[in-house]
Amino acid sequence: MIASPRSTPEARRAAVVELQRQPRDASRTRLRNRDVVDGRPRGYLGAFGLSRIRLREMAHRGELPGVTKSS
Repeated sequence: MIASPRSTPEARRAAVVELQRQPRDASRTRLRNRDVVDGRPRGYLGAFGLSRIRLREMAHRGELPGVTKSS
């Protein structure tokens, strides 16, 4: 609707306003593959559900059973 060349400027504005009313996390794509602790979208490790940074911090503190440093 927003990108359609046939829609009127009023209809485009109404569509933009409606999109802005929705919460940011309403998109399913945005919620997929995010760190469960802080929501970081990049460096996600699916086996743990954590980002690489959070995994490293928790492993150093001993909060992840069975995870040890390799070196």
